[in-house]
Amino acid sequence: MRAERVFAYGAAAGLLGDLLLGDPRRGHPVAAFGRAAGAVERLLWRDHRGWGALHTTVCAGSAVALGALASRAVRPSPAASVALTAAATWAVVGGTSLAREAAAIGRALEAGDVEAARARLPHLCGRDPQALDADGIARAVVESVAENTSDAVVGALVWGAVGGVPGLLGFRAVNTLDAMVGHKSPRHRRYGWASARLDDLAGWPGARLTAALAVLAGGDPRGAVRAWRADAAQHPSPNAGPVEASFAGALGVRLGGTLSYGGRVEHRPVLNGAAGRAVRVGDIGRAVRLSRRVSWLALGACAGARLLASGSRKRGRTS
Repeated sequence: MRAERVFAYGAAAGLLGDLLLGDPRRGHPVAAFGRAAGAVERLLWRDHRGWGALHTTVCAGSAVALGALASRAVRPSPAASVALTAAATWAVVGGTSLAREAAAIGRALEAGDVEAARARLPHLCGRDPQALDADGIARAVVESVAENTSDAVVGALVWGAVGGVPGLLGFRAVNTLDAMVGHKSPRHRRYGWASARLDDLAGWPGARLTAALAVLAGGDPRGAVRAWRADAAQHPSPNAGPVEASFAGALGVRLGGTLSYGGRVEHRPVLNGAAGRAVRVGDIGRAVRLSRRVSWLALGACAGARLLASGSRKRGRTS
């Protein structure tokens, strides 16, 4: 079986497994990687970019190497290769857990239990929940669903299409390292610089694909394109900007504005401010459904692109 078919079948099975099973409550491979990366940080930490770059290289490089060794070991067996790709895809994507957490917060808000919603919000994003009212929590959830559709699903599929199992594991490793050390706390401002920059680079294609698919899958394609073009570049993140702006336009809502992380207040530009309305609790479910549509479209796009690329290479060799 050719590699492009292995990816298509394995990624589809892995995404279906995530849909049916979600993340394991114990022993998640990403959590194990996080513990290992934390141990490496304790060993290497210095307030210096070079040591942080070494940390990134060791951790992300180990994930890629593990994927390459596993792929080579099962290469003689097409069935084992598909199974490995399915397992890796299931391990690195998190669409179902994202949807479940968002839905749980939405149910709490619909029941009027703002405190319960605040208690669950840290499972989804790093906002300060005590600084948010019900509408602010709903906005935070919609923004997190948009951004994590790219980070937790589409970006992984893109790199899986490019690099197979090593690409899947490498992308999730880079994304996890960014979440762990790629922020601007005093401890990680310099040490996490390499992880943050590498995550920006790795996330670039997945973010653009996510934004484009939100245009296709959302209820307002023109609005999504307009918000993407007008507002994405104003966002401080080069990858969250296109995704959140496109989701805002597709859903007809306003995202962005003032928010608080770890006691630090940020005033971000409003996305789709001219045409959108304030986020309401019911928009959480709409965002989750849009995220699911985008995820499955991304699988088709990535598998199709790999099949087309393989066919083009084959035609080039025979011409």
